[in-house]
Amino acid sequence: MKNLMKSVLLLTILGTAASADDMMPMMQDVTAGQLTLSDGFAHATLPNQPVAGGFITITNAGDAADTLIAVRSDIAQVMQIHEMAMQDDTMVMRELEGGVVVPAGEAVMLKPGGMHLMFMQLDGPLVEGENVSVTATFEQAGDVVLSLPIRKKMIGGHGTVQETDGDR
Repeated sequence: MKNLMKSVLLLTILGTAASADDMMPMMQDVTAGQLTLSDGFAHATLPNQPVAGGFITITNAGDAADTLIAVRSDIAQVMQIHEMAMQDDTMVMRELEGGVVVPAGEAVMLKPGGMHLMFMQLDGPLVEGENVSVTATFEQAGDVVLSLPIRKKMIGGHGTVQETDGDR
């Protein structure tokens, strides 16, 4: 009977405990035409840190492709769309010329270690728990204003980056 009570108590605790993902601030989904932008966030920065990364999922429910061609924010003097790629056995980050194509009926994830938004020449720090406004410009959908929650960046073992939200 004692073991049964312990099991019930343990299951109750586990069943009601919030996961780290549940506790992370979430961006409100934004719909523009056939596009839905979701799961967005930006990394917090240290004071005087000049750059930061931003991430988002773009889903295209339409029957024609659209392209993310530019991003801007009042907090950054420069914003670019970047990708991480292997070049001669070295991982490099570079601007994506021409933007990001979002094919019809598909989703594209801008995530840590891959394509991402790059905030450059920051005018101030991105503070964990606050939001940063970003305007994403699409070829077809036009300007879409997003409010990205700012999250703490966690460094894992062996130099890998692990997001506090499960590394989307």
